[in-house]
Amino acid sequence: MTKGRKLIIQIPCLNEAETLALALKELPREVEGFDVVEFLVIDDGSTDGTAETARQCGVEHVVRHCTNMGLARAFMTGLRAALAAGADVIVNTDADNQYCAADIPKLTAPILSGEAEYVIGTRPISEIRHFSPVKKLLQKFGSLMVRKFSGTDVEDAPSGFRALSRDAAMRINVFSDYTYTLETIIQAGSKNMKIRCVPIRVNKDLRPSRLVKSIPRYVQRSVFTMIRIAVTYRPFRFFMICGLGSFSVGVLLGCRFLWFFLQGAGQGMVQSLILASLFLLAGFFSCIVAFIADLLSVNRMLLEEIQYSVRARNLLQEQQDEQKIP
Repeated sequence: MTKGRKLIIQIPCLNEAETLALALKELPREVEGFDVVEFLVIDDGSTDGTAETARQCGVEHVVRHCTNMGLARAFMTGLRAALAAGADVIVNTDADNQYCAADIPKLTAPILSGEAEYVIGTRPISEIRHFSPVKKLLQKFGSLMVRKFSGTDVEDAPSGFRALSRDAAMRINVFSDYTYTLETIIQAGSKNMKIRCVPIRVNKDLRPSRLVKSIPRYVQRSVFTMIRIAVTYRPFRFFMICGLGSFSVGVLLGCRFLWFFLQGAGQGMVQSLILASLFLLAGFFSCIVAFIADLLSVNRMLLEEIQYSVRARNLLQEQQDEQKIP
């Protein structure tokens, strides 16, 4: 018997009992190109009965964290559970019904046609009324920075409405505990995955964002996340830029001291000499760290390849075992 294509739509949740039923009601049970469409809810330590609500709504797969582990961990738990359930394509959406579920075929079509491995829905940011001007500006600036880091053309990096092929899901790893949106794009770009963006619609806002509790806090955590991602996936470039920058400042300060020294006023400029020495040393050690970090990055990539091979072999074995069952 030939196994049909399976789509699993996953929803990470944290205390979403009030909105989850509405979000599930909007999700399609039939999507072109798939023989089976199933739902997966990741309950990230909810205390309001989110998991029970999901089961009552007929969700096929419910995974629960005993404690709140963060959106990024919930996203990764969903990917692993979806792969174990035999998903050929995985769509991620939110429990607050922010994204228009009718646009799911737009996300899956490029994967089915082989045009993309990772598809991200682009929201009409400028048209969303409940987004403040500051938030819209931050969204555009953040997407710009992600494009620079990842070498992709993603227009709406914070969008959580996205689809992944089985192969892409097996290759993705998230180390951040805050959000998966930025890191997965940069990681996909570094692994040369085929990424495509498609325009999608949004629904009326049902509740304030739980990820963006305050603009300053969001900016702080996003900047920290971006730096951590840069260190993880572009370590040589990051530390070399820091090292060369520090080294350049040290050279300029050293030249300043040398100029005054040649003029006979060097005794009053000892501070410049001390600062120059500090910056030169910092720059030198940063460059050394760049090479060490690059070697560690190579080891990480080798481990990820081994991890991918193990996941692919396990999935193949599970499929073979299922075919043997009469």
